[in-house]
Amino acid sequence: MTIDLTNLYLQQSELDETIARNHDVSYESTRDRRILALLVELGEFANATRCFKYWSNKKSEDQHIVLDEYVDGLHFFLSLGLDINVSKKIYHRTKYEDSLTKQILKTYRLLCAFLVNQDEASYIRAFQAFLNIVPLLKVRWSTIEKAYLKKLDVNYNRQNNNY
Repeated sequence: MTIDLTNLYLQQSELDETIARNHDVSYESTRDRRILALLVELGEFANATRCFKYWSNKKSEDQHIVLDEYVDGLHFFLSLGLDINVSKKIYHRTKYEDSLTKQILKTYRLLCAFLVNQDEASYIRAFQAFLNIVPLLKVRWSTIEKAYLKKLDVNYNRQNNNY
């Protein structure tokens, strides 16, 4: 599976510019907060999937909620990539873990390495791990893109309404 993120990076750049104007911030002034936000969103995604809740019989949240949480993370990954001027825009599905829990933990671990290094190589490794979650959700990339664009509209509406 090939994932071309060129358009999503463009869409995210436009949203980031709107946020920067509305809140008088820059990539530089918000990088740590965006990394923390991404870690929080990854946790919210894990919570929605309930993949780690071995003590509970409750099933995952509805798919639209899980996807909404996933694309929240996608927004922050794209924004961080723009911040560090990442050149890689096309990814290919690579080997992923055999469980959603393990893949999320791998993403956390690699995201923490990016927090320390804040370089393109560590970003790419973390983002690749995040993208490798998609096959474990048993959805097509086109479904993720649609969910991203839907959330993009929500985020613009929030910016237009003094969120």
